[in-house]
Amino acid sequence: MRLKGQAVKELQNLHLWMVNLNHLVGPGKGQHYHGMVSNQHDARAGGCPPAVLRMAELDADLVHILPSSVLPPFWAKLVVGFVSLVCFARSYDGDFVFDDSEAIVNNKDLQAETPLGDLWRHDFWGSRLSSNTSHKSYRPLTVLTFRINYYLSGGFHPVGFHVVNILLHGGISVLMVDVFSVLFGGLQYTSRGRRVHLAPRASLLASLLFAVHPVHTECVAGVVGRADLLCALFFLLSFLGYCKAFRESNKEGAHSSTFWVLLSILLGAVAMLCKEQGITVLGLNAVFDILVIGKFNVLEIVQKVLHKDKSLENVGLLRNGGLLLRMTLLTAGGAGMLYVRWKIMGTGPPAFTEVDNPASFADSVWVRAINYNYYYSLNAWLLLCPWWLCFDWSMGCIPLIKSVSDCRVIALAALWLCLIGLICQALCSEDGHKRRILTLGLGFLIIPFLPASNLFFRVGFVVAERVLYLPSVGYCVLLTFGFGALSKHTRKKKLIAAVVLGILLVNVLRCVIRSGEWRSEDQLFRSALSVCPLNAKVHYNIGKNLADKGNQTAAIRYYREAVRLNPKYVHAMNNLGNILKERNELQEAEELLSLAVQIQPDFAAAWMNLGIVQNSLKRFEAAEQSYRTAIKHRRKYPDCYYNLGRLYADLNRHVDALNAWRNATVLKPEHSLAWNNMIILLDNTGNLAQAEAVGREALELIPNDHSLMFSLANVLGKSQKYKESEALFLKAIKANPNAASYHGNLAVLYHRWGHLDLAKKHYEISLQLDPTASGTKENYGLLRRKLEQMQKRDV
Repeated sequence: MRLKGQAVKELQNLHLWMVNLNHLVGPGKGQHYHGMVSNQHDARAGGCPPAVLRMAELDADLVHILPSSVLPPFWAKLVVGFVSLVCFARSYDGDFVFDDSEAIVNNKDLQAETPLGDLWRHDFWGSRLSSNTSHKSYRPLTVLTFRINYYLSGGFHPVGFHVVNILLHGGISVLMVDVFSVLFGGLQYTSRGRRVHLAPRASLLASLLFAVHPVHTECVAGVVGRADLLCALFFLLSFLGYCKAFRESNKEGAHSSTFWVLLSILLGAVAMLCKEQGITVLGLNAVFDILVIGKFNVLEIVQKVLHKDKSLENVGLLRNGGLLLRMTLLTAGGAGMLYVRWKIMGTGPPAFTEVDNPASFADSVWVRAINYNYYYSLNAWLLLCPWWLCFDWSMGCIPLIKSVSDCRVIALAALWLCLIGLICQALCSEDGHKRRILTLGLGFLIIPFLPASNLFFRVGFVVAERVLYLPSVGYCVLLTFGFGALSKHTRKKKLIAAVVLGILLVNVLRCVIRSGEWRSEDQLFRSALSVCPLNAKVHYNIGKNLADKGNQTAAIRYYREAVRLNPKYVHAMNNLGNILKERNELQEAEELLSLAVQIQPDFAAAWMNLGIVQNSLKRFEAAEQSYRTAIKHRRKYPDCYYNLGRLYADLNRHVDALNAWRNATVLKPEHSLAWNNMIILLDNTGNLAQAEAVGREALELIPNDHSLMFSLANVLGKSQKYKESEALFLKAIKANPNAASYHGNLAVLYHRWGHLDLAKKHYEISLQLDPTASGTKENYGLLRRKLEQMQKRDV
């Protein structure tokens, strides 16, 4: 009776598969189905391969979770695309936040005056790759899309940048329906070249899980995450292109197959030019080819090697010329990409600090290994439970594990138990279909993550949610397969459906909330306090945001907390020292800045700020030495030359001051303050002709600067070039009508020129704007007495 029940169940599954197959593919009567590795027909009833029957069972196990009405590919993709847009649409009008400032707003490579060729010589942040300070992140195609965004938006308007990111994620989510269809359904075609099984339920469920995963928020809502989005897009296209090679090999021969392999390698290179992670697609393609297409059974080979079985020589994989050619092409392509990448980098790997990745600086190999594995477990947890998300996980957010007694060791033990179990099932299971799904799931999970694993080189972060965008594909494969297996072995199918629906709804809600947090820096930074309260960078960023808004008191509190959490946080010390300097708390400011340069002797900005504080304390020799040290560590430092010029001016070293300010304008031609000080100093020392020449030179470079107009107008007035002086004064007043000094000095010009009524008018305007201006009051009194005397003479 039991055998009879099993037979009935198999017949029901076969019937269900036939219904789905006729609905989705619709092969004609008498068609044959082909496997893509060999052209042999492994037929059962109706010529159907056994793997296809098992695949039909998997999709049938999900019938209680996804109804048949949403299975047609067009509607499935429409649903996935719509849901993906809903999840992240809230971020469309967000600001540029966090790394967006450096990669976009301050990146000159986006602007039209920068030659396009510079994109291929600069890193992602706009620095030269040959520079020792470069992060070596070479992503010219991503920067090119930013530049196009900048051009189309007419400037740095974040809406256009965010909309592109949201649409990219939507497009990738739609593409995932085809990718998952291959991963779950395999590459078996009819003689007419149509896929035998599209695995509609499995591919749709996995695509929905991918589309709504909250860990993707950083990539979508943060504009710099476009690098991961573009990399993922071309990564998936490369994989699908590689899959295309096996369909074409049965139709048009080896030439067509080689074309698709080469195209796949080219798309992998494009992915790498969007982000370095893209090169890993070649490794994934190789695994797919060997273990899935070639059906390489690791367990069988190991057993034959251990038993010295002579039949090992007859393994088809070892004699497969097509496979060897494809592996050669993939290897050569990968080696070529790495060589070109290495040549472009020029000066070796980037230099990271201990706060970026503390585990990689640990002296003990054991400490490094155990912490790296703990980081892997945290990444796995972010995929499993993406509720605690943070924009940055460095600077004390994750304290180092230094002892086996640390309870966090349990997490990495659990991770490896799960991974080993899955790997054993993927390589050793007798069920070929199960081996394929688990192998591809683990491949997508592990291979794209390898560049972030610290195994091959040190990376500049502890945990980064953005690097999980591609690995989440593997996670969705494994989770969908798990739901199918669970549904198959339990009678509570409605409960399973409710759990899946609950996960999708909760993830959508989390995406919407998290997208809102990424809309502004204030919300983003504060959201991290509950996740990483020990992260000094979180407190630093909140403090910086408050300082930018003028709330210095609150900013000081957060900066002090950042320094307390990380006593070597020189950037927090520098910013805190600046605020204390502005509040005239000079002694503490000097102590903080001195400590910062002791910790990091090449910190040029801290040296300059220390010089400013020492100058305010009348310690001129020490200030000059600090300025010189800053310039030593940063030769192109116009602001430091400007402050050095101010020091020399205070010491009446006029020539040195003029030279310092000239250096500032050479390095930064738009440095208005340096130009202004040069004009004023030359004016005050009676060098009117030279002051006029400098003023005209400055206005040619900065034609709309009203302060320069004002300074040059004063010089021209003293040179009795009244008409030209008047024109510049009026132009400066038009640009800045509420400047009392502009009206007051124009009144002086009219006074000297003899236009007394106009002088009286502008004296009065100036005094209305600034009633306390003593010089203007005195000049106005002289004018009134003169007017009164003139009236008496007239009478």
